[in-house]
Amino acid sequence: MSDPAGLRRAIGLPHATALVVGIIIGASIFVQPSEITTRVPSVPGVLLVWLAAGVLTLMGTQVCAELAARFPRSGGVYVYLTEAFGPALGFLWGWAMFWSMHSGIIAAIAVVFARYAGFLLPLGPWGTKAVAIGVIALLSLINFVGVKEASRVQAFVTVVKVVAIAAIVLMGLALGGRVPDHFVTTAASRSISLADFFAGLGAGLFAFGGWHMVTYSAGETIDASRTIPRALAIGTVIVTLSYVAMNAVYLYVMPLDRVAASTHVAADLADALLGPGAGRVMSLLVMFSSFGALAGIILTGPRVYLAMAQDGLLFHWLADIHPRYRTPHRAIALQAVWAAILVATGTFRELFTRVVYTEWIFFGMMAIGLLVIARKERDPGVRSIGKVLLPIIFALAAFAVVVNQVVASPATTLSGLGLVLAGLPVYYFTVRPSTIRTPSA
Repeated sequence: MSDPAGLRRAIGLPHATALVVGIIIGASIFVQPSEITTRVPSVPGVLLVWLAAGVLTLMGTQVCAELAARFPRSGGVYVYLTEAFGPALGFLWGWAMFWSMHSGIIAAIAVVFARYAGFLLPLGPWGTKAVAIGVIALLSLINFVGVKEASRVQAFVTVVKVVAIAAIVLMGLALGGRVPDHFVTTAASRSISLADFFAGLGAGLFAFGGWHMVTYSAGETIDASRTIPRALAIGTVIVTLSYVAMNAVYLYVMPLDRVAASTHVAADLADALLGPGAGRVMSLLVMFSSFGALAGIILTGPRVYLAMAQDGLLFHWLADIHPRYRTPHRAIALQAVWAAILVATGTFRELFTRVVYTEWIFFGMMAIGLLVIARKERDPGVRSIGKVLLPIIFALAAFAVVVNQVVASPATTLSGLGLVLAGLPVYYFTVRPSTIRTPSA
């Protein structure tokens, strides 16, 4: 069975779940839980933040799941925003995705992969960039030849990654007994304010980033209206348990201030358990995990650009499907080229850090959009308290994250919002309303 757009439906529940888990678990859990520990210097507080981030992400996935069940076509968040509020908001999402949010994270993770490769091989600055661009090209090529092949790579890497996390947790519990004191609270500990908690929560939500991307490939998912909601729920629970368990082991073995100061906490954990030099093994794990996350992110993004082109919001040639491989080959190539340029120039750092928080504005709007769509369709389920409260709570939490970011760094965040809103004049002056097709049409 294939999608009307000509895409091949080849992603089942195991592969969709692997996509959710593999995209979310990138390098952050192995590298920098210090972001949260610094903001929330308390052992119970750290674990509570990770758990809260997981619960909030699960709420977001349920909003996404409800929308995916209603609109099981490629494009995900772009489709939902367009259906609820019109093509202008959908265009802004795609605009921010291509120029910064999605392409920027591809570039960032590719550079993380290359930097850790530098622990194993002598790479200079240009060598690091060459490796980063090379891994983007390799995974784009795998996606070019078929979604089935790409999803298999993703599933394999994800299984190995989750097994590795389980092994680290078990190793920490088994060997961590050598450490005289556990869950050590240091002098850095203090009472935690609500602002501290939200700052930590924002960092935690960043580590959970990418949960929505499985919806982008709904047009290639078998029985998408059932598979995607299940994959989102199962995948988010797996990630939350993995994150809480990993952080519990970090704090079980190492003092809180050491975790807070570390920029490669998993390597420090290995050194503490197995002796100096063991951290190099973690470099391989970070590379492997980054590779898996990158595989999923590169797979999903072009499906949004394909959907936008089909709806008349982007160049019509981006809507082309490869006659043999039945993949959005031109969108894949365009994404790869732009991400490579961001790596080569190093501009992804500033663009991504300025714009990434705006993702949560769109998530909040998406949650409100679910209620708008349900009202439009006169869905009796919208009268259910649970059906109303969940998207409202999620929207309020999403906007709270945004406000906290703006208060903490107004110049950076507001300039980032300006970059996103720059897409509006492009939309109104270059996209002709007569060419726009409604996504559900």
